Amino acid sequence: MADEPSLTRWSFEDFKLFYEIKFGRKKDSAAEDAGENGEVAYSGNSLTVTSNGSGHVKNTSDLSIYEQYNQANNGSLTHSNGVSSARGDAKPQKSLLPPFESAEMRALGESLIRDIIRGSPDVKWESIKGLENAKRLLKEAVVMPIKYPKYFTGLLSPWKGILLFGPPGTGKTMLAKAVATECNTTFFNISASSVVSKWRGDSEKLIKVLFDLARHHAPSTIFLDEIDAIISQRGEARSEHEASRRLKTELLIQMDGLTRTDELVFVLAATNLPWELDAAMLRRLEKRILVPLPEPEARRAMFEELLTSAPEEETLPYDLLVEKTECFSGSDIRLLCKEAAMQPLRRLIAQLEEKQEVATPEDELPKVGQITERDIEMALKNTRPSAHLHAHRYDKFNSDYGSQVLQ
Repeated sequence: MADEPSLTRWSFEDFKLFYEIKFGRKKDSAAEDAGENGEVAYSGNSLTVTSNGSGHVKNTSDLSIYEQYNQANNGSLTHSNGVSSARGDAKPQKSLLPPFESAEMRALGESLIRDIIRGSPDVKWESIKGLENAKRLLKEAVVMPIKYPKYFTGLLSPWKGILLFGPPGTGKTMLAKAVATECNTTFFNISASSVVSKWRGDSEKLIKVLFDLARHHAPSTIFLDEIDAIISQRGEARSEHEASRRLKTELLIQMDGLTRTDELVFVLAATNLPWELDAAMLRRLEKRILVPLPEPEARRAMFEELLTSAPEEETLPYDLLVEKTECFSGSDIRLLCKEAAMQPLRRLIAQLEEKQEVATPEDELPKVGQITERDIEMALKNTRPSAHLHAHRYDKFNSDYGSQVLQ
């Protein structure tokens, strides 16, 4: 209702006061009492929150989540339209939530606010070895339209969606973290648990509220990790539930339907099973980028960063490592380096255990020795690749649907 107050949690006294004013009883006395006691008063079509001169509401638990957030940040009481009551001539600030048509949609919006990445994941573009094509396309879709908005208009409008697919452990989520770190956008980290509800009809409402929030905070990026769990192919499984079909339809409509607007909302999706995605979703994800297993140059850069040798020690056999890790993913390479680093630690712990003495103080413990070539050979024997099983399927999908980036 348009005349309903925006506060969603009331005490019994507040509700009683609103009920009396709504039906025309004790209007004048209620307004006076509200002005003296700092209570909530409803007058005309607007809800007014007053105080006893301190600029704060006595009972902050009656405020909704985002109003408490604005009050804590602004240092004074903030109405739902984003204007501070303490400074009437101050510049209006954007509210945390857009104006929803009902309290139910507003409550769903408050539940999605926690999925906004507020801190920086601290992942730079330079810290991702290789994957130059994927990084270039992400910069074209997110960074450059904000930096040079003059050029990205009309036919050159920025990409609305990019799909990163490939074997597990190749850096898809790392690229998303780099987008959250480097790009000046509101970053929504969305998984299946964020938009799937047990209540009938809430899943598609969550999708609608998610895109309303993204448009409200534009420019924004919506990262859908493991998107195959949300929108697999429709109609193939006879056991597919009606709620699942409604969620998929709402997501497709919000991405490219009549509700599409000019705000810069970029959808970044990642999956290990691209062949299970619906064809309509593949069409909306305009660029489909294969994130392959690391090339020899990228593997060598990873080994040189993870396995550093002391200047006085012998150089580690990086060429041997690059040669023996042909089918390894980035995650497998990190696991291999960790196994190699564990070898000198195991020798040191064995020596400490043999002494059978009282526990040594922490500041007197000896340092861990350097990694040797023998340690690397032992790590290569104990570590196996895990991401090469479906390599031919990724190549086939890339040849059929992938975006081939030409230099």
